[in-house]
Amino acid sequence: MFTTSRKLFAEGLGTALLLAIVVGSGIMGESLAGGNTAIALLGNTLATGAGLVVLITIFGPISGAHFNPVVTLAFAARREIGLKPAIGYILTQVAGAVIGVGMAHAMFGQSIVQVSTKLRDGTSLVFSEGVATFGLIATIFGCIRFKPDFTPVAVGLYITAAYWFTASTSFANPAVTLARSLTETFAGIAPASVSLFVAAQCAGAGLAVIIFGWLFSDQTTSHPITSEADL
Repeated sequence: MFTTSRKLFAEGLGTALLLAIVVGSGIMGESLAGGNTAIALLGNTLATGAGLVVLITIFGPISGAHFNPVVTLAFAARREIGLKPAIGYILTQVAGAVIGVGMAHAMFGQSIVQVSTKLRDGTSLVFSEGVATFGLIATIFGCIRFKPDFTPVAVGLYITAAYWFTASTSFANPAVTLARSLTETFAGIAPASVSLFVAAQCAGAGLAVIIFGWLFSDQTTSHPITSEADL
């Protein structure tokens, strides 16, 4: 059994590495794409999806590998993680995400502290975030119900797909969204766009909890990206 401090550290470290992957691959993709946004996005997508598979595999047995406040809240709504540990997870995820952005900047010799000016506005993008997050929770809950060992791969594949089928490129994570407002790079989002993205993410996750809570009401859990009721 892992201690609370180790679980929290795993969540923070995993989220930091995730953001380093997201932002770092965005910087690299843009620098090598020669102005071709599609190529830059493809590089960003493949690195993020592959990174998620690895990170969930490594940290899943320790903390559940949520790396995402709405995933933690989804399990809290199902009473599979207590309120106090859920708050600890969320605070650690946000802190780790911010640190991860700074790591990416440092690796590419950029200013550590940045603020994005890249507006991501409009109903279509906000709706996309709701859909993307709904699908992420559906993926997690579906794997829990039918194929727990496939969870890391399924989440990585889903995010890879969602980068391309959503207009917003699937942030699907409030900690990621907030942290990406602190980078003036390919992956950035202006602070003014953050609140609506986060609201849509929470709405999408909440709807998924209701629908899949009913659909998979007889499920049992033992897997990466799972509850930490014993935290």
